Amino acid sequence: MNKETNIAIIIPCYNEEDNILSLYKEISSIANETSQYHITPIFVNDCSTDNTKQLLEDNNLMHLNLSVNLGIGGAVQTGFKYAYLNGFDIAIQMDGDGQHPPSELNKLILPILNNQTDVTIGSRYLTNEGFQSTALRRFGISYFKWLNKILVGVEINDSTSGYRAINQKGMEVISDYYPDEYPEPESIILFALKNLKMIEAPVLMRERQSGKSSIRNYKTVYYMFKVTLGTIFLYIRLKFNGKRHII
Repeated sequence: MNKETNIAIIIPCYNEEDNILSLYKEISSIANETSQYHITPIFVNDCSTDNTKQLLEDNNLMHLNLSVNLGIGGAVQTGFKYAYLNGFDIAIQMDGDGQHPPSELNKLILPILNNQTDVTIGSRYLTNEGFQSTALRRFGISYFKWLNKILVGVEINDSTSGYRAINQKGMEVISDYYPDEYPEPESIILFALKNLKMIEAPVLMRERQSGKSSIRNYKTVYYMFKVTLGTIFLYIRLKFNGKRHII
């Protein structure tokens, strides 16, 4: 009998009291429909100031509480490190705001189970269906596609997507280091230079179910500038670390 595949769904949460229960119900419904693998949702409460922590505790949902706010990168890394240390076969990052439908999970999981990849990135832009974001954000995503291709020769159409599945090899990399503030575009550089294979899978995404994104309007330009610097510095550090010679 084949070993059951254990899959962790890592859900970073900061003030998502309006979304977490409905998201949990969706994940549970998908988990109950499949016998191929065992799915465990793991919420990472990033020191929320609303009722998120209380809801997680009152409903006995598996969760990790951070004592200080680490931001999205720190919350995601915490979840992946937990999954790696506890022997999960695959870990999937899923936003706590409801943008990532659990019904699309199979599209991320199967390429890893079939040994096609180490990292599957859910992409909105392979079929251009579902929620497509604003024109300004789409421009930024195209820009990062170009930047990644220039730096590491990898072409990812939706590098800002936080809907990702990662195998144990990838979890080990993330456990050691993960970008902090805006990790998704920078992590493409990390994965490429750590020799992780990446592919994209077409997924349908939704608008966030409630609340507001932290990246809006003029902040998109600031985001592009800051992530560009972070990406280039990360590339230099990883590419040339240990290769300097004393003259």
